[in-house]
Amino acid sequence: MEYIFEPWPWYVAGPLIALILFILTYFGKNFGMSSNLRTVCTIGGAGKFSSFFNFDWRSQKWNLIVVLGAIIGGFIASQFLTNDTHIDLNPTTVEALEKMNFKHPGSSYIPAELYGFEAVFSFKGFAILIVGGFLVGFGSRYAGGCTSGHAISGLSNLQLPSLIAVIGFFIGGLIMTHFILPLLF
Repeated sequence: MEYIFEPWPWYVAGPLIALILFILTYFGKNFGMSSNLRTVCTIGGAGKFSSFFNFDWRSQKWNLIVVLGAIIGGFIASQFLTNDTHIDLNPTTVEALEKMNFKHPGSSYIPAELYGFEAVFSFKGFAILIVGGFLVGFGSRYAGGCTSGHAISGLSNLQLPSLIAVIGFFIGGLIMTHFILPLLF
């Protein structure tokens, strides 16, 4: 017997996210993924090279569990809870992706042209990962957090810097999608 799983509707997923944020706020914690990179670097001894990494990483063990849960949850969702239905993309988007040599746009959430092993291990794919990783790392540090931290925790706490950061993230995403990505493909 085959089970078909549908994504959780917004009225289920949204309140669950709000509940988690309420619990974190109640216990004085802030959610964000980029802070875990600092914690992992500190555990690895980066404090010997930069004072930025000199802090009590043990106080962030709870956040490392969040990362582990995100990895395990993402794996379970992608392997066991995802249906293989076609993604309903706008015809203009499909046409634009086909012009950039994407095969079968909308047939997968993760296009092989970007995330397949062939793409990642090519010179262009590797260069995109290195440059993109640097820009994301620099940007999240410069903005004082990542998209999940600012967009979920910061906006929930009505923080103006988070609103400014989220607007910047969206502008950057639009620039990437409409100007840089077409140049790369």
